[in-house]
Amino acid sequence: EEQLVESGGGLVQAGRSLRLSCAASGFTFDGYTIGWFRQVPGKAREGISCIGYSDGNTYYSDAAKGRFTISRDNAKNTVYLQIDSLKPEDTAVWRCAADRSFWAVRRLITGIDIYLEHWGQGTPVTVSA
Repeated sequence: EEQLVESGGGLVQAGRSLRLSCAASGFTFDGYTIGWFRQVPGKAREGISCIGYSDGNTYYSDAAKGRFTISRDNAKNTVYLQIDSLKPEDTAVWRCAADRSFWAVRRLITGIDIYLEHWGQGTPVTVSA
């Protein structure tokens, strides 16, 4: 079964850092752009960032610039999202998604509803004040 698996979430204090991981299971990341999204129950999903496969091209939403760093290790089939200076408003379920089109992932991050091939179930992050 092809799936994405997120990890690295948990309960952390505000001001601390966290690194989330997104790993592929049942397929490889070859050619895939990976994006990170977060969702709070009752609110719309929010796009954070994405990273392309071959050139490592990155995109960050305006809200994500400054505290977030996306990176990937293709040898490990894993994409990371470093979150610094965590805030209580970062509390959410964080999910990654994969698609062969960088522009599709970028469009979804900007709020344009578009289908992406693979989604993970998410890892919860709770930031205490």
